[in-house]
Amino acid sequence: MADDAPIAVDSNIYLNTSRDDWESETTSISSSIYNGIIQNGRRHQTFKSEYCYPSDEQQFETYEATHIAALIADSSRPNPLFQSSFSSSPKHILDIGTGKGSWAIDVADMFPKATVRGVDLFPPPVSWVPPNCILEVDDVLREWTWSEKLDLIHLRVMQCAFTPREIENLMARCFENLEPGGWIEHLELHPNLYCDDNSIPLESILSGVGSTWDAAAHNSGRPMNIITTMRASIEKAGFIDIHETNAKWPLGPWARDRTLKELGAVNLQHWLTGLEGYAMHLFTKYGNPAPWTKEEVRT
Repeated sequence: MADDAPIAVDSNIYLNTSRDDWESETTSISSSIYNGIIQNGRRHQTFKSEYCYPSDEQQFETYEATHIAALIADSSRPNPLFQSSFSSSPKHILDIGTGKGSWAIDVADMFPKATVRGVDLFPPPVSWVPPNCILEVDDVLREWTWSEKLDLIHLRVMQCAFTPREIENLMARCFENLEPGGWIEHLELHPNLYCDDNSIPLESILSGVGSTWDAAAHNSGRPMNIITTMRASIEKAGFIDIHETNAKWPLGPWARDRTLKELGAVNLQHWLTGLEGYAMHLFTKYGNPAPWTKEEVRT
C-alpha cells in the first residue's frame, strides 16, 4: 500500500540480542537504551547509529498522528487497520518499526488469541499492552530470534531506514518467515506535495521540499523515495498477488469531503510535529549541497 502525501518498563517489552553479546537471547532493557543519545536537542536511539529519525516524545507524537491518519484514510473499510485478506483466526503477526506500538496494540485487541509482536530500535513509550502483544527492541536486519511462521507482517514509514540492499534482504526474510498464504503489508509516505489544479507556486518552499529530502537521503545511502521502489522489492522477494493503492492525504483541513477534511487536519499535525525530526539528522549531516546548521533546519 502506498500513499503519496506525505517510558515505563513493562513486562512485555524486551531487548533481543545475539548470544555473542549477552548470556541469553532475550534480556531486560537496560537504562542506557531508554536514555538514548541527544543530538541537536533531540533524543536518538543507541541501538543503530545509522537510523536518522529521533526517538523522543515529539517523534512518537508524530507517529501517533500517522497512525490516526491511516485509520481515517481507510475508515470506509470494515477494518481500517490493514487491507490484507488473511485467515480470520491468525496466530502470529509482526509489526516492523512499531514506533509507539499503536498499530500492534490495536491489532492485538482485535485478535486476542493471536500473538502480535512489535519490533523497533527504541522501547515504545507505553506502560500497558494487551497480554497477547509483545513489544521488543531489536534490529530486524539481524538474525530473527523468534521462530514462529507469521500470518501478517506490517511495515509503515520505512523511508531512510534501510539501504536498497537492506530492504531487499528484509523483504526476502519476510517472505521466508510467512505462513503459506500469509501477507505482507507496507504503507509508505513521501514529502513530495502534489496539487490537482497545479496551484502550488513553483517558487514556494512546498514545491521543492520533496526533492530537498531526496537529495539528503541519497547522500546518506538510505533513500527517502522507497515509495517508488517498494513494489519491485516485494516482487523480487517472491511475493505474488500484489495489490497497490495510492491515496491522497491532504495537508490541512481544506477539502470539502468530510473524511478528507478530517484526514487533512490530522496530516497537518503530523507535518507540524514531524518536520524537524524527519529533517534534522538528514539535513545537518547529509544536506545538499552542504550540511545545514540546526538553526537553518528550524527556520
